Amino acid sequence: MSRYNNYSRPQREMHEVTCADCGQKTEVPFKPDGERPVYCQDCYRKRKPSRY
Repeated sequence: MSRYNNYSRPQREMHEVTCADCGQKTEVPFKPDGERPVYCQDCYRKRKPSRY
């Protein structure tokens, strides 16, 4: 049993965006600034550097 079971976090505001790589519509938990590309979860995983 986790000690965080009784902790309720407010729901995050989601923002609909278009992936800069594949063009798929997705939602992100932050407001994009328009300066940097935003990726869907699949494209982000492909681009993320692997950890050792």
